[in-house]
Amino acid sequence: MKIAFYAPLKSPTHPVPSGDRLMARQIMAALGMAGHRVEVASELRSFTATPDAGPRGEIARQAEGEVSRLLDGWQGEPLPDLWFTYHPYYKTPDLIGPPIAGHLSIPYVTAEASYSRRHDDNGWGENQRLIANAVRLAAVNLCFTERDRVGLVDAIPDGRYERFLPFIDTSLFAQPPSPPDPRRMISVAMLRKGDKFESYVMLAKALDLIRNEDWTLTIIGDGPMRAEVRALFSTFADDRIIWRGERTAPEIAAELATAGIYVWPGNNEAYGLAYLEAQAAGLPVVAQATAGVPEVVRAGVTGLLTPAGDVEAYANAIARLLNDEAQRRSMAKAAHRFVHEERSLGAASKQLETILRKHLGDTYYER
Repeated sequence: MKIAFYAPLKSPTHPVPSGDRLMARQIMAALGMAGHRVEVASELRSFTATPDAGPRGEIARQAEGEVSRLLDGWQGEPLPDLWFTYHPYYKTPDLIGPPIAGHLSIPYVTAEASYSRRHDDNGWGENQRLIANAVRLAAVNLCFTERDRVGLVDAIPDGRYERFLPFIDTSLFAQPPSPPDPRRMISVAMLRKGDKFESYVMLAKALDLIRNEDWTLTIIGDGPMRAEVRALFSTFADDRIIWRGERTAPEIAAELATAGIYVWPGNNEAYGLAYLEAQAAGLPVVAQATAGVPEVVRAGVTGLLTPAGDVEAYANAIARLLNDEAQRRSMAKAAHRFVHEERSLGAASKQLETILRKHLGDTYYER
């Protein structure tokens, strides 16, 4: 099929690296691996930080222009067979895909759509309505986490839903992991406010509780809260915290390959592709059993998940893996096997093709 792909929050070509951009690119790759031709239809960001009518109105006007541009541009060439939208939510509704799908009479699909009732009455009601209408329109809505699926079913029971598990391209981790430094821990996360900063706060507090253990921590990432995050770890000796800054994907893979444990609390983490990357490199994970983290880390098998907000439990879990070589090795092997066998690009491509055929029908493919 010719697939028009759209990510209203952040285009796959956006210059700022993020989990959203990475997942959008990976979905495109999974569709391409299945033999489809995927094109980014639009790079318009529909994001508005507040529900104020002015910014939303301007985005709506731009979206109308995009609809006209695309329909005019497709004249005289094969039309798309499917519209695929990644990650529409109340701050980034899809204002382009539904009208185009309706005009062209083609199927519409979403991935990682979300709906939370608490936003219905705090100014976002109109955007929530747009999300609900898009979800109802979709031939299928791909849900990356059970939490998202339950939220959608509760709010929009007449939608069509399938679980589609988070995945990564494992090609950078194709070689079996070399024996790592078991005392070298590593984290990969942007240095920004909000949940990321709160995770850094928790990590620093936990490490303070086990500062007498033998460990070092490598931190990969950069961002506007650089000074504030560094201050959190300022009481540790300089040789214990290694700051790597922003790194390319191959460089991150190389760093992961030399570490022994991946530590990241994951406050309110949607799911966290970095957890899958760490496990693909053969690292056991220490995180919290919160939000979407259990979707990508198998508790007690590929890592240790502790109760949300319990700093002492989190510190104890880190210490446990530092001091239990047998468990660390067992989890490392299980983590590597889990991602390469179940959460790879190839596995995702097959799963996605099965879902699309189920909801579109083989006759649609063969027309």
